[in-house]
Amino acid sequence: MAPLNVLMVGTGEYTTGFVGGGASGSDKKVGVVGLTLFDLRRRGKIGGLSMVGTSGNKFPAIRDHLHKNITQVYNGLDTSFDSFPANDRRDPEAYKAAIDALSPGDAITIFTPDSTHYPIALYAIERKIHVLVTKPAVKTLEDHQKLLEAARKHGVFVFVEHHKRFDPAYADARYKAKKMGDFNYFYSYMSQPKSQLETFKAWAGVDSDISYYLNSHHIDVNASMVPDFKPVRVTASGAKGIATDLGCAPQTEDTITLLVDWVKKDDDSKHATGVYTASWTAPQKAGVHSNQYFHYMASKGEVRANQAKRGYDVTEDDGGLMWYNPFYMKYAPDEKGNFAGQSGYGYISFEKFVDAINELKTGETSLDDLDARGLPTLKNTLATGAILEAGRRSLDEGRPIEIVEEDGSWRLS
Repeated sequence: MAPLNVLMVGTGEYTTGFVGGGASGSDKKVGVVGLTLFDLRRRGKIGGLSMVGTSGNKFPAIRDHLHKNITQVYNGLDTSFDSFPANDRRDPEAYKAAIDALSPGDAITIFTPDSTHYPIALYAIERKIHVLVTKPAVKTLEDHQKLLEAARKHGVFVFVEHHKRFDPAYADARYKAKKMGDFNYFYSYMSQPKSQLETFKAWAGVDSDISYYLNSHHIDVNASMVPDFKPVRVTASGAKGIATDLGCAPQTEDTITLLVDWVKKDDDSKHATGVYTASWTAPQKAGVHSNQYFHYMASKGEVRANQAKRGYDVTEDDGGLMWYNPFYMKYAPDEKGNFAGQSGYGYISFEKFVDAINELKTGETSLDDLDARGLPTLKNTLATGAILEAGRRSLDEGRPIEIVEEDGSWRLS
């Protein structure tokens, strides 16, 4: 079997950790996508790697950054990759040439602004290239369903990178929740500090919002907990004033809360409430980069998970008190000097995608099997996509938005 070649679409923080001419100031200073794929190549699970952005002149600095912060840290880990466009070119559609350089059955990862996900993913799908796309998959329910239809037509696997499904605490909570009777109430909160608005200023409030970016995590976790319930109505509220003072677009919300009504699929007398709040204007030195917790209540029990503080804190003269999260990405090398973060749920998300494609290639599994496993496939994230777009429309139109699902087809009204 030919090794799986992977193209990384997008060269920013999540892929390389390189932002604004140097290492990111967040908890992803060496990125997630690139480091994970370089290590999966070392382990023999993938073959060639490539990367595409819009400006080729960034690649020399990116290569230097990766060599210094990955190769020299992790026992000479190979960080080589082919790049598009050329170093002296700028091309917003360079992803097309990069995808054309792959072969059917290869794969791409998409970590680019939300509005670009659909055309990039569709271009790859139509060339029989498997796709991992960061959440949200796309911004509209219509595009989500179009991608699902195209993926089935061309026989490719599309995986939405909802890595919180693989957080060990969240995964265990999801399993236990399914034995607690009927869903009744879910509340979640997730935030990041105002410094993130420096990273996202080019698109914050213009291309997308904080609900698409962060609420997507907990909405997906909740939806995957309760497959016997469906969302039917979304009412959104947004707070403003902080991001705009920091130079973001006038329409940028600081914090968005979605109130979602759920109904049991086979018994419409049973209703549930979901409340999902996300903010990117949390304090700068709150000790955690991402505050995250939820409360789930059902007819026979409840679950509370607070994943901001993992029982692990570090205090330094310069940085003060910090709670780190090595369960997401563990950057410390092992005793041999190799990268040792294979157990992090940020890493696991990509490995599951790669393993699934390799199983498809050998005939060990099928697309239907992958849906049935409960992975965050396009089919299994339709409810999440519907809620996110309904929330955006509720904010824009100043009214509740209804979600209608009939025979597997979804629409908003």
